[in-house]
Amino acid sequence: MDLNQVVTLSPDVISQEVSGETVLLDLNSEHYFGLDEVGTRIWQLIDSSGNLQEIYDTMLNEYEVEADQLLEDMAQLLGDIEKAGLVALKAAS
Repeated sequence: MDLNQVVTLSPDVISQEVSGETVLLDLNSEHYFGLDEVGTRIWQLIDSSGNLQEIYDTMLNEYEVEADQLLEDMAQLLGDIEKAGLVALKAAS
């Protein structure tokens, strides 16, 4: 994963936080997706910043996690939600 990328939320996705977790609805496919507490925090940071380096740095400060593990987990989550069309990744300008 390239931390010099920017991630943006799809305008066709609505989200609702429920008890610390987030439910996403893709209006195009009508599929629901669920995010746990950590995924919810990443979603919030995408919504507020979108800068992967800032998201990574924030998560590293907020959670007790090894840097390599965080990078791997973020890559997995972002890959999954990008494949589902919930977000788009692009090079930072």
